[in-house]
Amino acid sequence: MPETSPAPPLTDPGPPAPLLTRALCDAPVVATTTRSGMVESVHHGIVVATDSDGDPVLQRGDVTAPIYPRSSNKPIQAVAMLRAGLDLDGELLALACASHNGEPFHLNGVRRILASAGLTEADLQNTPDLPVHEPERERWLVEGRGPQPVAQNCSGKHAAMLATCVAAGWDTGTYRDPSHPLQQAVAATLVELAGEPVAATGVDGCGAPVMAVSTLGLARAFGRLASADPDTAEGRVANALRMHPEWLGGTGRDVTALVAGVPGLIAKDGAESVYAIGLADGRGLALKITDGAQRARPVVAAAALRAMGLAGAEETLEVMEWAPVLGHGRPVGGVEAFGF
Repeated sequence: MPETSPAPPLTDPGPPAPLLTRALCDAPVVATTTRSGMVESVHHGIVVATDSDGDPVLQRGDVTAPIYPRSSNKPIQAVAMLRAGLDLDGELLALACASHNGEPFHLNGVRRILASAGLTEADLQNTPDLPVHEPERERWLVEGRGPQPVAQNCSGKHAAMLATCVAAGWDTGTYRDPSHPLQQAVAATLVELAGEPVAATGVDGCGAPVMAVSTLGLARAFGRLASADPDTAEGRVANALRMHPEWLGGTGRDVTALVAGVPGLIAKDGAESVYAIGLADGRGLALKITDGAQRARPVVAAAALRAMGLAGAEETLEVMEWAPVLGHGRPVGGVEAFGF
């Protein structure tokens, strides 16, 4: 096993000043929130759909401006890990791409990934947290259990990163450093699939690097993943997501319902209201709600998928579009897509 040592802190200078672009400030309204017949709030966003060649066919806002895709980068990171020697398939590969709920089967899966590489939970360097899934979170609190790295929603990715380092003979103690061979491989894979340079590198909520590309690049990457030959690393990741969507999110998660409900589709949600989707015919979709609020994200994604002519998914899209606003516990309005 490679020698382990404490990871140095990641520096976080933030993106260069030109990347603090006006694109987010100038983004158009893509959703409205109505209460009792009156628009109460609006959500601005950047949305892009690409054809099978990776060219934009639907655009809202500056789709070339860089964003942090956050966890929407995870399937791309998993491709890089497979290419570097990670030996995962099925539900555990889906878990490597996940922002999981922290349900018991998720945490057991994380431990399985670690054990396969001769590692334990003590090797994880992601931020300790409680499970995302509210019933599981409440159970932990009742039992007096505090935040743990294994329960944090990115623990599958971190376990897979560690297992990749073992397989490749890389140091496991510094795997979060942007200069580490693992992170360099991730950057190269993102550049390849997105078709553009990494615009900036920051620190994600879990402590791993997060690399910025445009929504156009993100949509292009997901189209390529979804249409890849099943024998490639890209195809293996796409197949794992399609076959095991419950491992990608979990109970009650819209990303799980979307992948399960639309044959051939892959998707990954991200913090600060990012969504990336790929279709089996090579088309892609990516969006960023600029205020970071998650409530508009699935609603806008459903509207964009309709605008792309997605067929055979009416029931799934109807559920995604239903985001009620409550008054005294009853629906009195809702979040609706605007301009599609």
